[in-house]
Amino acid sequence: MALDRQTELNSLGFAKPPAETRVVVAMSGGVDSSVVAAMLAEQGYDVVGVTLQLYDHGAALAKKGACCAGLDIHDARRVAEEMNFPHYVLDYENIFKDAVIDEFADSYLAGATPVPCIRCNERVKFKDLLETAKDLDADCMATGHYIQRKMGAAGPELHSAADANRDQSYFLFSTTPEQLDYLRFPLGHLESKAETRKLAAKYGLPVADKPDSQDICFVPNGDYASVIEKLRPGAADPGEIVHVDGRVLGQHEGVIHYTIGQRRGLGIGGLAEPLYVVKLDVENRRVVVGPKEMLATRIVPLREINWLGDTPFESRAEWQVSVKVRSTRPPREAVIRPKGPDTAEVELLDPEEGVSPGQACVFYETGGSRILGGGWIWKD
Repeated sequence: MALDRQTELNSLGFAKPPAETRVVVAMSGGVDSSVVAAMLAEQGYDVVGVTLQLYDHGAALAKKGACCAGLDIHDARRVAEEMNFPHYVLDYENIFKDAVIDEFADSYLAGATPVPCIRCNERVKFKDLLETAKDLDADCMATGHYIQRKMGAAGPELHSAADANRDQSYFLFSTTPEQLDYLRFPLGHLESKAETRKLAAKYGLPVADKPDSQDICFVPNGDYASVIEKLRPGAADPGEIVHVDGRVLGQHEGVIHYTIGQRRGLGIGGLAEPLYVVKLDVENRRVVVGPKEMLATRIVPLREINWLGDTPFESRAEWQVSVKVRSTRPPREAVIRPKGPDTAEVELLDPEEGVSPGQACVFYETGGSRILGGGWIWKD
């Protein structure tokens, strides 16, 4: 039976048959994006798989557990062959280095705690790759992210995934309304990762049992410091560990080995009180430690805000929302006070510990699933 072009939309929201709807699927080689590609291919869409080579995959061939390494490119290609759709590998090494890796190194050296996965989505996947999808005459681009795109009164809205344990909204807050109009997230409604693996098995995908990636793709085993030292030789210069009262408590082997809120591995045992890293003084190569209560933060300055609300950000003096200041923490009630079109001050109703420059602060509708945007935490 022919699709009624006037009234009926296909599963991707277009008023035409799947066979006439081209969709570029961003394929990392993992289970999630592979299932998206296979699902859409089975539904009859004109699927084109694209995998980005983001860094020297020759050096990464033996490294499992991170996306876009050589083995992952191979796995993505196998899925495309299995499901019989075209697959392309694009060399994005230079773009990725300029847009993501260099900033990661520089912000870490400045004492911040960067989140390169957000920058990668913002500056590479949802920018250059999205433009490539348009060049391929695709109607939309689909990814394996766990987040939901829903149609609201004012257009597409971003909502948390149905499975709170898999939700990736923290990493996608900088998605613009224009990008959201073009993007699709077919896995966001699934209740668990087990459902995704069940689908992978159903389609007979070679990656059905592949483990999830845990690390930042270019940071093996979560060892940030060794990566920074390779990118910025001399970055691990030694210095002093200093108490907030001025006492020198010990020596360290580079500020890059520490993060705000860290307690373990400081090498200053034998003291009466537990001490935490409360400040990284990069200029003077000092790690400043103090009691836990000094980590509590109520006022958080933000910049580079991406606003996804229906009315302009500066149309109100303040917004009552919930916010996440780290990806692993639940949303907390807060008030946003705009200071300009893309700057604001956030007041947390209950102070949070370990709020660090370089992290994101993501806005959520209070009591709801909608993401209203977010911004980058910085030193005021």
